[in-house]
Amino acid sequence: MALAVAVTAPLGAEAQASRYAALVIDYSTGKVLFERYADAKRYPASLTKMMTLYMTFEALESGKLKLDQQLPVSRRAAGMPPSKLGIPAGKTIKVRDAIYALVTRSANDIAVVLAEAQGGTEIKFAQMMTERANKIGMKNTSFRNASGLPNSGQVSTARDMAQLAVRLMRDYPQYYDMFKVRSFTYGGRTYVNHNRLLGNLEGTDGIKTGYIRASGFNLVASAKRGQNRLIGVVFGGQSAASRDEHMMDLLEASFTEIDQIRVASAVPLPSRKPRLDDTPPVAMADAGTTKLAEEEALAQGDASDLAAARDLWGVQVGAFSQEGPARAALTSAQKLAPKLLQSAQLFIERARPDQKPLYRARLLGLSEKEARRACETLKTKKMACVPVPPDAIVSVASLPN
Repeated sequence: MALAVAVTAPLGAEAQASRYAALVIDYSTGKVLFERYADAKRYPASLTKMMTLYMTFEALESGKLKLDQQLPVSRRAAGMPPSKLGIPAGKTIKVRDAIYALVTRSANDIAVVLAEAQGGTEIKFAQMMTERANKIGMKNTSFRNASGLPNSGQVSTARDMAQLAVRLMRDYPQYYDMFKVRSFTYGGRTYVNHNRLLGNLEGTDGIKTGYIRASGFNLVASAKRGQNRLIGVVFGGQSAASRDEHMMDLLEASFTEIDQIRVASAVPLPSRKPRLDDTPPVAMADAGTTKLAEEEALAQGDASDLAAARDLWGVQVGAFSQEGPARAALTSAQKLAPKLLQSAQLFIERARPDQKPLYRARLLGLSEKEARRACETLKTKKMACVPVPPDAIVSVASLPN
């Protein structure tokens, strides 16, 4: 299924083919809500540290490590390039602090400390990481180090990284909360978590960023709203900011999509076409405007016009945190599929009025055939689109001139 978000690749076409990949899944079911190059091998960069931490949590669970245990910093660890804590060789760091150093600072020196504590050498630990990764379903992943620093043999995929995120949550829920910490203070310095979705995207509670020149800007993120938890993976962002914006668009649109799936699976279709007088009123995105919307619709036509309109389909081409990008998505969709969408009604649905708003960009008033053909056309032009059936069009707000 193509997700209802206008997907603009964060890189140029040539770079996209070798660096970009993205995936969004429903944590509870594993259902894929969005994917692009999800099985293409990419450089994980510091997403690698998710596996280093998985191995560390496993060692804590088995008793091989303890949170308050002091680990020595070797000369090799101290010599790692930034990002790092910069602890001198011969000093020690507690396992607990080492975990937070990886989560927030993405400290390469401390990744080596954890690797050597568990594998003797980083090379041996990387072999252990690969074997464990393959056993938990990461079939296209190979590790060569514990940090994610450049190595041509260190590769993974968006799907494998999503699988790793799932296993971190399911296998070690008692430690997963450590990924949500926004800052970490050590040695008199405070390090802010590189994952800027924390606090900026509703429900985000982890998990890891990554960057090397060969990979671009990577991110695995998880967000939970109500009973829905989504995991998103983005490889190959041109910048941290564009990667974050892309991830937020993907997750916002995915929450919209999963809500529609839940409703569609839970609510049976009526056995007959409902009459106007027994159909629930259209729910507007902003509370308190439902009756006004009904009255305005009726003022422009009779009851049969409104009932007929509700039988028509639409397409959704984006779900955004701001209204401007939603408007732009509607304009782009009409330009890309003019024959099918030029006469469609443009709507921006403003969802969640009591929280950070979400603007859904929809073109309505289509037949089912037109909606499906429009989405096929938009997909061939690299714009994501999802058909919206009549029973999923539960709230509309017309787009002002």
